[in-house]
Amino acid sequence: MSDVTRAKHGRPVHHWRRDVIELAALFTAVAVADAVANLIGHGPDGPELLLVSAAVLVVTAGFHTWWARRHGHAPPTGDTGARPRSEEQAGPSEQSREAAVTASEKGALWRMRTTVQDEPGSLAALCAALAGLRVDILSLQTHPLAEGTVDEFLLRSPGGLAVAEISRAVAVAGGAGTWIERADAHDLVDAPTRVLGLATRTALDAAELPLALRQLLGRCTIRSLPAVPAGGGRGPDPVPVEGALEDTVMRLRAPEGGVITVERPYLPFTPTEFARARALVELDARLGPRVPRSQDVLTLPEGNDITVRRVDTGDLVAAREMHERCSARTLGMRYHGPVGDADRYLSHLLSPRFGRTIAVQTASGRVVGLGHLLWDGDETEVALLVEDTWQRRGIGTELLRRLVGMAVDAGCASVYAVTQASNTGMVAAMRGLGLPLDYQIEEGTLVITARLDAPLEEAVAERLSSAGELGKA
Repeated sequence: MSDVTRAKHGRPVHHWRRDVIELAALFTAVAVADAVANLIGHGPDGPELLLVSAAVLVVTAGFHTWWARRHGHAPPTGDTGARPRSEEQAGPSEQSREAAVTASEKGALWRMRTTVQDEPGSLAALCAALAGLRVDILSLQTHPLAEGTVDEFLLRSPGGLAVAEISRAVAVAGGAGTWIERADAHDLVDAPTRVLGLATRTALDAAELPLALRQLLGRCTIRSLPAVPAGGGRGPDPVPVEGALEDTVMRLRAPEGGVITVERPYLPFTPTEFARARALVELDARLGPRVPRSQDVLTLPEGNDITVRRVDTGDLVAAREMHERCSARTLGMRYHGPVGDADRYLSHLLSPRFGRTIAVQTASGRVVGLGHLLWDGDETEVALLVEDTWQRRGIGTELLRRLVGMAVDAGCASVYAVTQASNTGMVAAMRGLGLPLDYQIEEGTLVITARLDAPLEEAVAERLSSAGELGKA
């Protein structure tokens, strides 16, 4: 039997390198045996030694064959990390490591999705298999397909039960394509309540749509492609009004004429999930552009009052006027390109579809600073621009702290800033966050990444809250 393993895409992969090495080892062994035979065969006791050596080799080969047959088909243990066939489509790389995870003494919460035949008794057999392991079913959603039904469970397993045992029992009960991952307390909210909450957030703030889609669909990559790219050129291919679903990718028409793509390579979307995502996008389109209009009034150390508020494309004129007052050096550090192209990016940057933008304006209403929190697929970028005459007054630090606070609230794992090593103000502001930082040079550009680790979230939020309270009107 050839030694075969399964690749991530499911096709068998033969270890041809191992075959070549074994063949080379065989030829080497034959050459050595021939040399030894010639050396011993010409000695006084040569024939007797050859017979004894042959007998030892036969006994060794027989013992090896017996041992392999006895232990070669032993069931995999939790220490090997092996998975049953039902988990071959378990999803992302970290999911493969979950196969050997064992619940703690108090048990664990799991999200599980599996496909069963659409026939009477199939769901009952699945529930009976889970009950046999003393696994509690907290919630169940069904996603009908053309062939079969996808059942999505929220489970609580008893202490000491490995997730591989759950997957094995589900496979025996008729489940296929089983996918399991850890869940948390937020998953205890029932589906209708969660969807209504996401719809409310989307209705209050257009920038919440990508975050709402990610919470609705789980780990996925969401990109908003404008109808006309910021630097000019041809936009994405149009999609039908009702959108398009292609296995692990869904494409939805954005209200501005662009395309919203949602990709989840490790788990195909179901028609039910596609309908929910399309309903959220339609709600966003009907409500039109909107951002929260709350604002904070802060007092700078020299006594000047400034206002910090959310802005959108309605503030495009004021943002362009700020560009005109900025020096070429300041614009060059911010946009990393020709100064004349700076205005082209403002419509994209101010759109709530691609993130959140906050501005600092003076008592006279002049915008003197902009801070952007941009959704970049799975990552989040922060960017700052402060007018020359208002730099080194703490405005950039205030904007950055608020942007990081928004990223923490959105559940982002990290934020990164693209700048230059000569931009000492941005580097100092990132260091002032008090977060773990990673530095990377890419083609002469400095990329600073701040990790928003879970233990630091409360401290960051507390610092941001205290900073926001200072001077609030």
